Amino acid sequence: MNEVTLIGIDLGKHVFHLHAQDMKGREVFRKKLSRMQLIPFFSNLKAVTVVMEACAGAHWLARKLDTVGHQARLISPQYVRRFVKSNKNDYIDAEAICEAASRPAMRFVEPRTEAQQLLAALHRVREGLVTERTATINRIHAVLLEFGIVVPLARATLRRLPDVLAVQDSPPRLIQLIHRLHAHYRYLDQQIADVERDLTSQLHEDENAARLLSIPGIGTITASLLASEVGNVTQFAGGRNFAASIGLVPRQHSTGGRSVLCGISKRGDKHLRHLLVQGARAVIQRVEKRTDRLGEWIRSMLTRRHSNVVACAVANKLARIAWRVLTRHTTYDAARLKLAD
Repeated sequence: MNEVTLIGIDLGKHVFHLHAQDMKGREVFRKKLSRMQLIPFFSNLKAVTVVMEACAGAHWLARKLDTVGHQARLISPQYVRRFVKSNKNDYIDAEAICEAASRPAMRFVEPRTEAQQLLAALHRVREGLVTERTATINRIHAVLLEFGIVVPLARATLRRLPDVLAVQDSPPRLIQLIHRLHAHYRYLDQQIADVERDLTSQLHEDENAARLLSIPGIGTITASLLASEVGNVTQFAGGRNFAASIGLVPRQHSTGGRSVLCGISKRGDKHLRHLLVQGARAVIQRVEKRTDRLGEWIRSMLTRRHSNVVACAVANKLARIAWRVLTRHTTYDAARLKLAD
């Protein structure tokens, strides 16, 4: 039997399909293992490179495989799809993962630590709670509007909503329904505050995240998400590569020697890109008060480009600054900012 050098795993909830290859790319074996059998199987196997798609459970499994002596590598699913041969099943998917990982120029995803995953989980929970809170506010507004009651959606008004309804000539059952929705809104608001408090406490424990707070337009939420999503920043060759990984660079459609640049690619983490763009808009709103080189550059851009284009350009710049701050283990210094790259 040939010696196994590479194993591709097609991940599942309860069952995992394995495809093993030797150093020449020839199949050695195929196996189907349950979740209970997976770790014991690799514990008794000679150290090899194990590759899987970067999806649910992949980072946890990568850490487990590293502890038993294997080299775990994660690959983006979009790079695996093109290597699937005709018909699709779980074994063919595992084989395609091996084929993709064998390419010398293939890009891999850095496995996250447990702390980074916890931060990412907090952000996902907060994002879901914020969406649900917004839906509840809109629901209150819509129900009242059906009865001719217009209430501003400001948070101050929502806090004293029962007092506002008390002076209205409204049906008792309507008031009871609004009280129920208002109690749900207050519960969600408190849950969001608790999650943000946890994020802030973890942020002060993370040295890298604390450095990010020195960058204009980056606050607690964005800094903690950057710390959890970026992982090992040395996986990116430069700030441009990091900005490209979150979709803040133009999408190319060039051919025949003619360069065609479209809008931003919008690849990578949508939530992180959204926070960086919103942070950039906050910087732009106060750009008249800035006397550094960043302020001069933004004012120059605003004279010739639309504010939305400038916001994406500033977000791109913030992403590059964040990469440099993390790689150089320093804080933001406006005097050393380079704007030509």
